Amino acid sequence: MVSRLEQRCVEKGMKMTEQRRVIARVLSDSVDHPDVEEVHRRSVDIDPHISIATVYRTVSLFEEASIIERHDFGDGRARYEEAVELHHDHLIDMQSGRVIEFTSPEIEELQKAIAKRHGFALVGHRLELYGVPLNSRKE
Repeated sequence: MVSRLEQRCVEKGMKMTEQRRVIARVLSDSVDHPDVEEVHRRSVDIDPHISIATVYRTVSLFEEASIIERHDFGDGRARYEEAVELHHDHLIDMQSGRVIEFTSPEIEELQKAIAKRHGFALVGHRLELYGVPLNSRKE
């Protein structure tokens, strides 16, 4: 079965080697936001001959083709997810590193209103919220 990312690569005319297919499948199947090292670990489980350099090159190629998006969630690692048409934002747990994806119509409208108030039409944005679980805060 062809993964979503593999299909998008083919649609963009990208040459798909078996190693690229494995990396695309790993990224497509990810429910988290893995960094390159984690993509490499998961890829090697499928094909032990995939090098870290191949993963770096492939991730860079996929990013340049707008097939995946790169994120910096403040932990010093570039992390990746499949580029999707449906916009979403991120809430990052600063203790565990867990990333929660969410959508908020209220935030979307507020951002458009702020841009309009300053004489702009909003054409894009990225929102990342950083927090700690309420039950872990020391008051």
